[in-house]
Amino acid sequence: MYNYIKALHIIFIVTWFAGMFYIVRLYIYNAEANAKPEPEKSILQRQLNIMSKRLWFGITWPSAILTLIFGLWVMLNGSWHKILMAAPGRWLLIKLVFVLLLYVYHFTLHALYKQQANGVYKYSSQQLRVWNEVATIFLVPIVMLATVKSSISWLWGLVGLIGFIIVLMSAIKIYKALRKE
Repeated sequence: MYNYIKALHIIFIVTWFAGMFYIVRLYIYNAEANAKPEPEKSILQRQLNIMSKRLWFGITWPSAILTLIFGLWVMLNGSWHKILMAAPGRWLLIKLVFVLLLYVYHFTLHALYKQQANGVYKYSSQQLRVWNEVATIFLVPIVMLATVKSSISWLWGLVGLIGFIIVLMSAIKIYKALRKE
């Protein structure tokens, strides 16, 4: 039974991340549509708002909730909670901190959803492109910690994560420069 619950946990992690990655793309397109002339602007925004609502409430939110439920179930059923504060469980504690921050990110996406649903566009498409990569920044250490566990070198893990963030942000800047041409 444990492996089935673990498999469901992983499946919902994948669908949750897919939803978070795609919803910000829709926010970007919606922000760009806001600069278009009428009637193109209202046609695009109406369609993008429908797509956002279906994705957010039909896939992303249910996946976030089921990820949490199955994750807790895996932790309790696998007795991971018993080693959480011990040295062998440090990897799990750190992973859970990243997961908590990922849920905070999820709630910021919900706030953006509500703003755009109300016709408020506080952020440029470029700012949203940067924000879109935050999920990736959480994905890397969460997966690394879940797979490598306690054999990960904290120093090299941190250096790797910082290097990854630098490469990611550089890629966004390069993309912006290519888009302007």
